[in-house]
Amino acid sequence: MAIIINLDVMLAKRKKKLQDLAAVVGITVQNLSILKTGRAKAIRFSTLESICHYLQCQPGDLLEWQPEEDGAKSDEELQGSADNNINMGA
Repeated sequence: MAIIINLDVMLAKRKKKLQDLAAVVGITVQNLSILKTGRAKAIRFSTLESICHYLQCQPGDLLEWQPEEDGAKSDEELQGSADNNINMGA
């Protein structure tokens, strides 16, 4: 995955526990663990906002993009997946 989740880093910097974050955000510890380990496929903006509020950080402190070294998607593949994932509710 080219998106790196730095939730564990921010939790350590803020000296906060995953269980406390789960209670405040209203999400299970198991789902936060999935997010923390980079296995999550998506995150709601409202969840990201709640996490940032609790940790007093910016989304960019939690999310980092790194190019994939091998098996990288072409521009056409990326555009196709982006088109399929955006629903403007028209």
